Amino acid sequence: MRYAATLIAGALMTAGALAQDYPQRPIRLLVGFTPGGSTDVIARVIAHKLSETMGVQVLIDNRPGAGGNIGVELTAKSPPDGYTLVMGHIGTMAVNPTLYNKIPYAPSDFVGVCELASSPNTFTVKAELPAKTIKELITQAKGSNGKFNIGSINIGTTQHLSAELLKSMAGLDAAAVPFNNTAGVLTALRGNSIQVAMEFLPPVLGQIRANTLRAVAVTSIQRSPMLPNVPTLNESGLNGFEVNSWNGIAVPAKTPKAIVDKLNKALADALAKDSVRKQIVDIGAQPRSSTSEELTRHVAAEIAKWQGVREKAGIPQQ
Repeated sequence: MRYAATLIAGALMTAGALAQDYPQRPIRLLVGFTPGGSTDVIARVIAHKLSETMGVQVLIDNRPGAGGNIGVELTAKSPPDGYTLVMGHIGTMAVNPTLYNKIPYAPSDFVGVCELASSPNTFTVKAELPAKTIKELITQAKGSNGKFNIGSINIGTTQHLSAELLKSMAGLDAAAVPFNNTAGVLTALRGNSIQVAMEFLPPVLGQIRANTLRAVAVTSIQRSPMLPNVPTLNESGLNGFEVNSWNGIAVPAKTPKAIVDKLNKALADALAKDSVRKQIVDIGAQPRSSTSEELTRHVAAEIAKWQGVREKAGIPQQ
C-alpha cells in the first residue's frame, strides 16, 4: 500500500511539474478547414489571445480535406504533451464518427479541453415568400405533393442532418437536397428549385439583416442573440428540436490532466475578454466556455444523437 501511495504521489508531482513548466515552445493549433471560414476565424481569435496568456506563439495550422478529418487525425497521432491542439467542430468530433465507416481516429483518442463558441442553423427562405412561420411552411410542404425541397450543403453535414431531423419530427414528405457549398444552396433558393435553406448562421447572417433573405426559425433551444426576433423550432411546435454548430479545443487523450487544466483556464480567461467575445459575436456565433469534462460529455451525447438521425434518415456510412 505504501509503495502504491508513493507511486501515486510521485505521478502527481510529475504532472504538476509538467504543468508548471508548460509551455516552453510554440503550440500548434490544427484547423481542419480552409482559412476564412467561421471555424478558422474563431481559431485565430483564440490563438492570438492564447499566445499572450501562455507566453509562447500559438500557430494556426490549416489542414483542410476529408470533411475536416485530416487535421483531427494528425492530432490523434501527435504526442500527448500539450503542444498539438485541434479546433474541434461538431462535424469532425461528433458527426464524422457516425458517418464514416473507416474513420482514421476514434472519439476515445481525444479529451476535450474547453468549448469556445456555438451557433444555430437557420431555416431560411426568400424574403418575399408568403409563409411567415414554421407552421405555415409545414402546411405548404404537406400540400405540395412531395414537391417541397430543403437545401443544405453536403450529405452528412450538420445542416443536412438538421434538415433530416426536421423532416422526421414534422412528418414531412420533402427532399433534403445537398449542394457543394453555401453559394449553391442560396442560388437554388433564389431560383426556386428549393423552397427552404437549412444553413449555418454566420454565412447568411448579413443577408438576413439586409432583408434579402428571411430567417423563419433557428435550431437552438433558445433564441439566438444574433436574431432575437426569430423564434426557435422548439417554440414553433417541434418540441425538443435542438441543433447547435459548436467549436471547442481538444487534445490527444493521454495529455496530462494538469496541462489540460492549464489550457482550460487560459481558454476560459480568453473567452471572458470583451474583445474576444465581440470578435466571435461579430461572425454570428455565441462565445461559450466549459470545463474539460463538460465538453467531453457533450461530444459523447452529440455522437449518440447524430448516429440516431443518420440511421433514421437511411444515410449509409461512407
